[in-house]
Amino acid sequence: MTTEVGKTALITGASSGIGRELATLFAKDGYNLVLVARSEDKLQDLADKFKQQFGTSSITVIEKDLSNPEAPQEIYDEVAQKNITVNTLVNNAGFGEYGKFATETDLQKELNVIQVNLTALVHLTKLFLKDMVQRNEGKILMLGSIASIMPNPMMAVYGGTKSFIYSFSEALRNEVKDTNISITVLMPPATDTDFFNKAGAMNTVAQEQARSMSPADVAKEGYEALMKGKDKAIAGFSTKVQAAAFRVLPDSIVSQAGRSQMKDKAEAEQEKQSFNLALGIGIAAVALAGIVIAARYKNHSGWTAGVNLGNAIDRARYKFKAEQTVGSAKDAVQSVADAVSSTVSGAKSKVEAALI
Repeated sequence: MTTEVGKTALITGASSGIGRELATLFAKDGYNLVLVARSEDKLQDLADKFKQQFGTSSITVIEKDLSNPEAPQEIYDEVAQKNITVNTLVNNAGFGEYGKFATETDLQKELNVIQVNLTALVHLTKLFLKDMVQRNEGKILMLGSIASIMPNPMMAVYGGTKSFIYSFSEALRNEVKDTNISITVLMPPATDTDFFNKAGAMNTVAQEQARSMSPADVAKEGYEALMKGKDKAIAGFSTKVQAAAFRVLPDSIVSQAGRSQMKDKAEAEQEKQSFNLALGIGIAAVALAGIVIAARYKNHSGWTAGVNLGNAIDRARYKFKAEQTVGSAKDAVQSVADAVSSTVSGAKSKVEAALI
């Protein structure tokens, strides 16, 4: 355990999900805390828990809705009035809106997504980073997403905000590279939080997949990367593989992959069954062609004695065709196998190179 007594971490969206797990890690390591969220009751319960469990000496609870443009300045002013030095800023708060942008989503909610995910994040970073530069000390953790490096159809505005966060953080990191300030982007995949319910994206493939990624695991990867001063943390091995693949695949394929993740589970299952049916029909067609050729060969071979040389030639021709068909099928299967093997081998090399 790293003891950071006397240092303070400010965490937005601290009442639940990844933010709550990050707050727990900071409390465990002896940080004082400034917890920000819309629910004061949840924050106070969390503060009481940390005091009992970790003996955290100073916890400041600030109830603010970051969709209010005045909230970031009010948070900063309250912290300043209490003479709290924020050593670590965690811009965790964020949410999304699910649906087709042109016809299904609510504009006001999307503007609120931009306000919380982007504007408030930029505002808070501006205020606290300026102080960090003056002290030549500090850490900032930005909550990005795997959507930071891929288009996110059906959640286009949310995905756009996460792309901004990634680019913004990379630029700031360059600007402060000669200081003792580190900026880290945490890039999780779909995670088992209330995100999808709040976004209206229930029963999607992504929500189902999110059940296998706990917010505690995501927070741990982000926290450890932050403490080491790393530029980013991609949570989960499969997410690292995805990130490497997205850098080399065409944008259209990456976009379609994102769209597939946002499909309703029932729709995705139906498409899977349709694909399996089409594949089955294809296999059956090949088998039927083989049966027809075999039957024709059998009919010719069953002719009575007295067949002439022409009949023998016909039998030989049909036998050759049957053998040729089988051979072609074997060659086709081998070609597919070789192609898949080559693709996997190439992808593996690229992934390994990207992860080094």
